[in-house]
Amino acid sequence: MSILVGLGGAARNACVTLSAGDRILGVCEQERITRVRAAGFNPTGLPDEALDVLLRRAGHTRAHVSAYALAEATLAPAGIAPLRRLDHHFTHACSAFLPSPFDSATIVVCDHEAPQISVWEGDGSTITRVEWPWQGVGFAELYSRCAEALGFATGGHEQRMEALARLAPGLHADWTIPLFGLEDDRLRIAPDWQARVEASAAGGERHERASAASALQSRIADLLIDFLTRVKRRLPGARRLCVGGSLFYNSHLNSAAKCCGVFDDVFVPINPGNAGLSVGAALHATRQTRRPVTPFLGPAYTSEEIKGTLDNCKLTYQWASEADTIEIAVKALQKGRLVAWFDGAMEWGPRALGARSILANPFAPFVLDNLNRFLKEREVWRGYALSSLGTVVGEHFDGPEVSPFMECDYVPRERDRFRHILPAPNATVRIQSVGDDASPRFRALLQAFGEATGLPMLVNTSFNGFSEPIVCGPRDAVRVFFGTGIDLLVFGQFVLSK
Repeated sequence: MSILVGLGGAARNACVTLSAGDRILGVCEQERITRVRAAGFNPTGLPDEALDVLLRRAGHTRAHVSAYALAEATLAPAGIAPLRRLDHHFTHACSAFLPSPFDSATIVVCDHEAPQISVWEGDGSTITRVEWPWQGVGFAELYSRCAEALGFATGGHEQRMEALARLAPGLHADWTIPLFGLEDDRLRIAPDWQARVEASAAGGERHERASAASALQSRIADLLIDFLTRVKRRLPGARRLCVGGSLFYNSHLNSAAKCCGVFDDVFVPINPGNAGLSVGAALHATRQTRRPVTPFLGPAYTSEEIKGTLDNCKLTYQWASEADTIEIAVKALQKGRLVAWFDGAMEWGPRALGARSILANPFAPFVLDNLNRFLKEREVWRGYALSSLGTVVGEHFDGPEVSPFMECDYVPRERDRFRHILPAPNATVRIQSVGDDASPRFRALLQAFGEATGLPMLVNTSFNGFSEPIVCGPRDAVRVFFGTGIDLLVFGQFVLSK
């Protein structure tokens, strides 16, 4: 079988996609295999470990690879099959549109890579650039600079600013309006904007910094909506939008784009950043027709492999039926315990969606303390996402109609009911709306928890140790289970407890 390899994330967040004919065989980030967070390509010019794991588990070797497709400016790996180089923004457009449910759509890419903002049109399997000259800083770079101005200057600083802004969501402040404006081809940025931002958060009190973060985020959201409005005006027949690029990791901005009404429907891909380029590169290079792509394309492990790891580690475990494992997990969750859930193929995106998750009861009194202080070792003001059966999200939260990849923020309607997961009284919550295309066992777990408690939703955070990637294989899961405050590990049909 002839295999094409799509590559993304050369400098950070390297990712591999294997494609054969009209099928994607697997997707995996380099960090999940090497256990080095945000790992890029090796000096060989390839994410070798992730590539070899995917090939081996698909029953292939590098000899079966007919070509590689890459969308980033990096040195060509030596001694490999033909390399197809693709434009960076074009491949983001492919990653956004080709897995979408739309036959045709407008595509907007907002990235740190020049030109930082680009506009495209997708029709069938064809993607065409819309002439839209852009100069200078784009929305993604502006957001990163705002995070730095608020004191978040290290890796993951955008996510920390986003988390802080959730404490005072949707705050609009007059002082932000003169800082940034929008022209057709550029952002207008005041020369002294950083000094004004620093002054707004002076004193370092949490509520002051949260208010400043929210106000800046809201201003960027307003400018983004203004830009989308200009795009719609330029393309008046456009009804659907696909977005790509690192800006759209931000769940507040995704919600703003979905709820503003400029477009009838908006699609955010599983991984809008550079890791997702590997999927777009593979889909385009194999000329596949537009098709949905599931998040569950990482390595999967058989019961025999899991049992072999448990026996090799000389661990005591329980084997249970599928129904019994769900019942055991629900009872532990009702008692306020933390449950690690390892099931099927690993998620390849940035968020745990029910295959490699740590789950908690959202109604347990000390859920945030348990997660922040004893599990993740994060700031006490950090909140956590919920996974909920999609059929009930609209009854309890205001926000977009669906959020299958945990890509959007929601506002609780009954704040007292969800007070234990809210790090501040007015905080918003990121939600995964779990539909029919999600993992069947995870859906069954949510359903069972709902029958036991009244609401089919659980706190869901990634199954990983302190400052490391999501676990991939059984040995990673065992190490994290015994090295953290997790109480129960459901390993397919194997159950480990402390």
